[in-house]
Amino acid sequence: MLEFLQYQFLQNALISAILVSVACGLVGTYVVLKRIVSISGGISHAAFGGIGLGYFLGINPVISAIPFSILSAIFMGEISKKLDISEDTAIGILWSVGMAIGIIFINLTPGYAPDLFSYLFGSILTVPTSDLVIMLILDIVILLIVILFRREFAAISFDEEFSEALGMHSNFFYILLLALVALSVVVLIKVVGVILIIALLTIPSAIARKFTYNLPRLMLMSIFLGIILTMSGLMLSYVFDISSGATIVLVLGVAFGVVSVLKKYFFEE
Repeated sequence: MLEFLQYQFLQNALISAILVSVACGLVGTYVVLKRIVSISGGISHAAFGGIGLGYFLGINPVISAIPFSILSAIFMGEISKKLDISEDTAIGILWSVGMAIGIIFINLTPGYAPDLFSYLFGSILTVPTSDLVIMLILDIVILLIVILFRREFAAISFDEEFSEALGMHSNFFYILLLALVALSVVVLIKVVGVILIIALLTIPSAIARKFTYNLPRLMLMSIFLGIILTMSGLMLSYVFDISSGATIVLVLGVAFGVVSVLKKYFFEE
């Protein structure tokens, strides 16, 4: 199986798997602990508006998706409260409007968008070196923010009301956490696509949580699981010549199911 590493596009794919797993392990841990999976899904779909904007302006869609995703996160965390609307309503609005904006921008763009399908359903085998650089920078930014505010993120993840009572600006850190989710979405877009992002952002951390509640261990285990399972899905997609993004997600889903069954029937006291 190692002979395929001679190809540049497969080397890029493996590097992508590592970079994606780092973002997922760090941010996905908070997503699972704070139970904001649905919000993350809304942000990921809204990011498609940024993809469409990139096509319209003739720039790298990954770059244009960054501010669009962050603005979507701010909308989720701040505007929804000020407008006094329920969280699920804000998610629905964000989800549908973001996708609609992306489609309109693409319709207004002359010509044909050849790699649009990869942003919807992922194509880790076509990630260019330029996108790897962007992904690495975003990973570094995410890592630095998590290190700087690890205590605050932990506090709002376990008990936001209590952290507010202690004088912490919990709403600010909640919005910052959503911004990290937005950056993670951008890292993931080219690998599994907008449609499948939520799986990579949640399943590795959900598996890790079955074995530990220690936050640093949870993050490290999530990163490790993400790397192993993403690479496994990548190799299977290469061998059977099928969609890489969908295969990675299926591997993640099967792994979660197997671990859940084994944990319940063989490892519980």
